[in-house]
Amino acid sequence: MTNSLAVRDLKAGYDGTTVLDGVDFTVPTGTVVALLGRNGVGKSTFLHTVMGMVKPYSGSVLVDGRELAGSPAHVAARHGVAIVPQGRRVFAPLTVEENLHIAAGHKHGLKRGRSPGREPGRWTVARIYELMPRLAERRSNRGDQLSGGEQQMLAIGRALLRDPRLLLLDEPSDGLAPAVIDQVAEVLAGLRGEGIASVLVEQDLHLAFRLADEVAVMQKGRIVHRSSTREFRTDRDRAHALLGVG
Repeated sequence: MTNSLAVRDLKAGYDGTTVLDGVDFTVPTGTVVALLGRNGVGKSTFLHTVMGMVKPYSGSVLVDGRELAGSPAHVAARHGVAIVPQGRRVFAPLTVEENLHIAAGHKHGLKRGRSPGREPGRWTVARIYELMPRLAERRSNRGDQLSGGEQQMLAIGRALLRDPRLLLLDEPSDGLAPAVIDQVAEVLAGLRGEGIASVLVEQDLHLAFRLADEVAVMQKGRIVHRSSTREFRTDRDRAHALLGVG
C-alpha cells in the first residue's frame, strides 16, 4: 500500500523552541490514523507543520511523493492537503452558503496552479449538502447563528471543497455534546471509500477508535507507539501507560 503522507525526522517549533523532535509518521492512502497523546505534546503543531502553517527546522514531509516540507499553506493546499482546524473558524458574518462558495471558489484558484496529474474536483456545494443535509436546511443562516455541531460540519464541508487527498482534523469533537459528536462521527465515517487519507487528532477516544484504522501516540514531540486500533483497544495496560486511560 502506498502512503499519502510520509514524514521523516520532522523537527519544528516556535521562536527557536523545539516542539516536534524527530517525528516519523505515515498515513497509507485511503486510511485514517488517529494521533493521540496528552495535551501539549505537539499534536496540533504536527498538523500545522504538515499544512505549512509552521515552518519546520528540518525533516521531510512527502504528500503523494512530493516534498512539501517548508512550503507555505497555499502550496500544501494546491497539492491536496486540507485542514479542519480546532475551534472551527467559520466566517461568522457570512451564511452557510457563502462560506461554502468561498471555499469552492478558492478551490478553482488552486486548481489553476496544480501540477498535471491531479484529477478534477469531485466535491461540490451540492454534494456537501447531500452528505450533510443539516447544512442545506441552514444554508441561509450566518455562521454565528449555527450550533457548535453545525459549525463543525461547515468546517468539514469547506475542507472537502478543496478536494483533498490528505485531510487533517484537529479535535473535531472539541466543545460538542455527545449526541452532536455522534452526528459529526457519522459525517466523517461517510467519507470512507472516498480515497481520502486522514490524520485525526482527538481527545475523545470513542470517536478516535470509531474512525481510525490505526493509532499513533505522541509523547514529547515524538511518536512512541503505533498499532492497529483493534490492537490498541485490547491492550488496556499499554493505553493506560501511554494516555492515562483504560
